[in-house]
Amino acid sequence: MMKHVIAVAVLLTVAIQSFGHCEVPCGIYDDQARVRLMYEHIATIAKSMVEIDKLSKAAPVNYNQLVRWITTKDNHADQFQHIVSQYFMTQRLIPAKPGDKAYQKYITELTLMHELLVNAMKCKQNIDPKIPEAMRETLHQFEHSYFPDHKH
Repeated sequence: MMKHVIAVAVLLTVAIQSFGHCEVPCGIYDDQARVRLMYEHIATIAKSMVEIDKLSKAAPVNYNQLVRWITTKDNHADQFQHIVSQYFMTQRLIPAKPGDKAYQKYITELTLMHELLVNAMKCKQNIDPKIPEAMRETLHQFEHSYFPDHKH
């Protein structure tokens, strides 16, 4: 019995460490890689929406493929939200107080990140192709604010 308790404790410790790795903080950040990954998630969401629309209009409906594309769309929206909230909002956007020189930049980036989170949620709710397009534009605006030297 004790072996089982120890095994479970070890597994839980490993699982907690793997989920919390970026919040250690490890100091290993690659913001540009995260932004590229965000664009990839948006592209996958957009393609999923096209496929969902096409498959839902087919006769007969291929429900297996339809469910797979819906799951893919939702998973990529979740992963996108994770990058926004767990990577950028909690670790990379540095809070600034009103009156600080960096305050307006902080508010701009925080607002753009919130807009991305809301749009990712909307992607899980429907298949409107305008939403991923809006996400691309918002992410582009974030890039120009976050990487002010435009070396992104």
